Amino acid sequence: MAVPPYVARLRAHIGHDLLLLPGVTAVVRDDAGRVLLARRSDNGHWSLPAGIIDPGEQPADAVLREVYEETGVRVAVDGVGGVATHPVVYPNGDVCEYLNVWFRCRPVGGVPRADDDESTEVGWFDPGALPALNDWVRLLIDTTHRGDAPAWHARPGERHPALGQPDAL
Repeated sequence: MAVPPYVARLRAHIGHDLLLLPGVTAVVRDDAGRVLLARRSDNGHWSLPAGIIDPGEQPADAVLREVYEETGVRVAVDGVGGVATHPVVYPNGDVCEYLNVWFRCRPVGGVPRADDDESTEVGWFDPGALPALNDWVRLLIDTTHRGDAPAWHARPGERHPALGQPDAL
């Protein structure tokens, strides 16, 4: 996975220790209700297009950029799906906690394709026939199913199972 230069510089100073980073994720649904997924190049798992917000970049701009970079699909943002922190431990031992904002999106152009750096496959999946997904990805898909639903967040004191354990990527 491509690491932004500022994160690489931070890692040079702190090693694998915990970093809190701003992140975005897109839940892209087409007119048929299918969900856009990408197979990650670092672990082979299917996931939603996601990434780190660059300094000075707004979250909605970051999600547009990340979806296009990872999938070749151009999207429009229809609304915020939710916000939560999410722990991740990467294969190289890096530990991160992402403050993640996820968005409801719809495709407006482009052709699905893998970029080989961050994704090896890209595809549209019917919600009833999704591949194996971790609890975090399922939470994001489930909380964006209804376009009129308010943005999701963990209630004070709530310990949602998808938020507690780090995903081992």
